[in-house]
Amino acid sequence: MFQDSAISVVGKFSESGQAVQINSSLFNGKKVKVYEGKTVWTTIIQISGEIPAQLQGTLNYSYGRGEEFYTGSFPFAVQLAGGVSAQSRIIIPTIDIKNPVADCGDDPTGDKSLMGIFILGLLGGFIALLTPCVFPMIPLTVSFFTRQDQSKVKGIRNAIIYGLSIFLIYVLLSLPFYTFHASPQVLNNISTNVYTNLAFFVVFLVFAISFFGYFEITLPAGLANKASSKSGITNLGGIFFMAFTLAIVSFSCTGPILGTLLVGALSSSGGPLELSFGMGGFGLGLALPFAVFSIFPSWLKNIPKSGGWLNTVKIVLGFIELALAIKFLANADNVKQWGLLKREVFIVIWVVIGFAIVLYLLGVLKMGKFVLSKKFSKPRIGFIILFLLITLYLIPGVTNTKWAKLSLISGFPPPVCYSIYEKPVNCDEPLVDYEQAIQLAKKENKPVLIDFTGWACVNCRRMEEHVWTKPKVQQLMREEFILVSLYVDEKRKLPPSQRMVYKTKNGEEMLIVTVGDKWTAFQIENFNATSQPQYAIVSPDEKLLARTKFYTPSSEEFSGWLQCGLKAFKKIR
Repeated sequence: MFQDSAISVVGKFSESGQAVQINSSLFNGKKVKVYEGKTVWTTIIQISGEIPAQLQGTLNYSYGRGEEFYTGSFPFAVQLAGGVSAQSRIIIPTIDIKNPVADCGDDPTGDKSLMGIFILGLLGGFIALLTPCVFPMIPLTVSFFTRQDQSKVKGIRNAIIYGLSIFLIYVLLSLPFYTFHASPQVLNNISTNVYTNLAFFVVFLVFAISFFGYFEITLPAGLANKASSKSGITNLGGIFFMAFTLAIVSFSCTGPILGTLLVGALSSSGGPLELSFGMGGFGLGLALPFAVFSIFPSWLKNIPKSGGWLNTVKIVLGFIELALAIKFLANADNVKQWGLLKREVFIVIWVVIGFAIVLYLLGVLKMGKFVLSKKFSKPRIGFIILFLLITLYLIPGVTNTKWAKLSLISGFPPPVCYSIYEKPVNCDEPLVDYEQAIQLAKKENKPVLIDFTGWACVNCRRMEEHVWTKPKVQQLMREEFILVSLYVDEKRKLPPSQRMVYKTKNGEEMLIVTVGDKWTAFQIENFNATSQPQYAIVSPDEKLLARTKFYTPSSEEFSGWLQCGLKAFKKIR
């Protein structure tokens, strides 16, 4: 298949090669044409616009071994005589990231705090403790380790080993994801891929329905039984399998929370390393109460008894999972620009979910088989007030006013410019082409502020809505810089004449077909990074004025970096 609607097939495919017909049970006994040996397919195509020197496409195929068939694909390029060669600049020789004019900015090795990811995982583990699958297990497990027929020292030792085993199990779950680092942009492609986000939308929707009590998500019963049978052993292996059994039987409640953690890590620049820290935090949060209450069993008297409140927590989590599902659907919509979930539509859905939580906690909305008590406890009243305040806070977001920014949740809704309003008041659309920005910078004698961003980038939205809007930052960016935003997940196809197979400075080949492919290669080749947001300041003659800047929630720090770059520009001007 060819890469764009600008190229259409107007003739029939003809083939030269030896083909045989076979009957395959895999295809229900139908006849299948199989090619053996060299085969050439030819057809007539029509290209609208400028004719490229190189035509790029993808061959999708199936190959068989006996009765087994596998699918595959590979890109190809056909040279067209007389066509126009791609002229896009990727490497800018004058950009030297090792020797900027001013030594201010970030270390290019990363942009996130691993400790912050660990703490988020820890909070996820604590939340998982409050589910019906885990909370009742605490007193049962503690009673096992503090039983009368063993010494207190041995019980404490075994409880600590049990907690460490839980921690280790969840860290081990992150190891397979290290295989995703085959190329630097793989994780970015995962987070911005439309079909991946649609898949996450479906998964989280299923998680939400499960939390609402309509069915249970469980791992195979045989796996749980096998782990449970080995957990009866009193040695270290037995204790480990006790922890493994807990992880399996609690999956219906912990799975959605783990899924949120997994998706968040794979959608970020740190990827597997951040996932390991997040999973480690989750495992620690889940393990701590089991170990602590085994050491201090008298503390068990102070925790609430299991009861209907656990089901209430689970259903509220179901609503939260539903809100997250909408977020992933919005990611896909943002990237493809379908117009289904523009900012205000997204916020309306979240407002409806917020009111649904409040109505459920009030007992007006019935969810699941469990009926809420008519008596309102203090925690229940507190959560009603909390979710009501959150929902009321969201309502101005559907208006076309300055109060629609919603800085507290910046990054979650779609961009302010992706709006149902023809002229959204909070939207200042920047340039989106680097060459145009350089030409304007030369004309106005200003430095260029490059913003590597993405439609599905949460931290990019946080910067735009929470940092860029601060008066000092806004004044600098509007008056002193030429801002250009380069969307690395822009799926709009380049004209055929601008597409190419680009050979990187490391000798690898990159197929550049979309606008996002071009800016991804531009970022990798010139700034050695694949994460967003990343900011760079270059002069009109394309010299790097300062070290690049990553996600910076402090407006003072960001404005300080902008001023540093501006001083460097005035120094060499």
